Amino acid sequence: MPELHRPAPRLPAALWALMAGNFIIGTGVMIVPGTLNDLSASLDVPIAVAGQLISAAALMMCFGAPLLATLVARWDRKRLLALSLLWYGLLHLLSAAMPGFGSLMVVRVLCVVSPAIFTPQAAACIGQLVPASQRGRAISLVFLGWSVASVLGMPLGAWIGGTLGWRAAFALVGLLSFASALWVWRVMPDGVKPPAFSLGAWRETLQSRPLMLCVAVTALFSAGQFVLFAYLAPYLKARFDVTPLQLSLMFAWFGAFGFMGNLWVSRHIDRLGAARAVMLSMIGIALSLALWPLGANLPLMALVLVPWALGCFAANSAQQARLSGISPGLASGSIALNTSAIYAGQAVGAASGGWLIAQGQMLMLHWAGLAGMGLALLTSWLATRAARQAPAIRGR
Repeated sequence: MPELHRPAPRLPAALWALMAGNFIIGTGVMIVPGTLNDLSASLDVPIAVAGQLISAAALMMCFGAPLLATLVARWDRKRLLALSLLWYGLLHLLSAAMPGFGSLMVVRVLCVVSPAIFTPQAAACIGQLVPASQRGRAISLVFLGWSVASVLGMPLGAWIGGTLGWRAAFALVGLLSFASALWVWRVMPDGVKPPAFSLGAWRETLQSRPLMLCVAVTALFSAGQFVLFAYLAPYLKARFDVTPLQLSLMFAWFGAFGFMGNLWVSRHIDRLGAARAVMLSMIGIALSLALWPLGANLPLMALVLVPWALGCFAANSAQQARLSGISPGLASGSIALNTSAIYAGQAVGAASGGWLIAQGQMLMLHWAGLAGMGLALLTSWLATRAARQAPAIRGR
């Protein structure tokens, strides 16, 4: 008799808790760009100064992710992940109570210790929660939390920040973090401790030209985007005098197309190839920045944003697949460096955008971003060329 088709085994409950944790983490990371208008007005600082909250937090996450990974290597992941969410909740509530910009800056930098720990460590423990046959599905589920944060979390934060103030938005993230910490604590099994990445593997990763060029691509396209994206809320306010609801809808529009682009790439990346998927995603981002002057009103601006949104999250996903494909055995280290590159690019982009705004050049942000994307496309081409040559070099 033919064997009956059996449905795929149900994924462990812990993965859903990790997905929800990534949603909270992503919402908290993106809460500052979404509430930048109210932060600037409430704390009586210029937009360019308020934007330093993004740069400082991104630098902390950039350097914190690999350093903290070493410090917490022996921790049980149930305790580590639950405590990181608890810390996130406490520091968001403390942020909401800060009286001035200086004190908020200090607390914000301490707060983002949690994203530097939670997302990479949640990914690292997936291999011990599911068999190899379910690993791809499990990773997609856990990282779906960040995509959902872009569709729901950031627009909700922007709307609450615009109507009730940034303190209410920060407090909401804090309360949701407590609920997420409890969920992780209740469903995550004890004794999950992924193996540490060896010193020799780190050395091999850092000496690989294709891998390091790919990491540079990530830093460049992150910087190119955040020159403008970090200040999108004040930009739309300055140009079109958007209401909190309109701003929230624009972020939701961006997030929805970002989700669709990510989903499309995940389904077609095997046919396209990871390197080509990265190039197509970045071309979409560059196209929006090149067409930016055509956004003469809010509906036209929404249309101009579509190619950018389609490529934004897809580029990150394709880059991770690209790194894994170049050297599967070094993927743990290369993806950790790639995560740091994302945050480094955000820090540089936000700082550069803030400098331009301080010089009265807000309308030049998209051209600076386009220059960054041009460098990213060139570096991506070089990375693809290096990856093709690498096997021949190793074979000599």
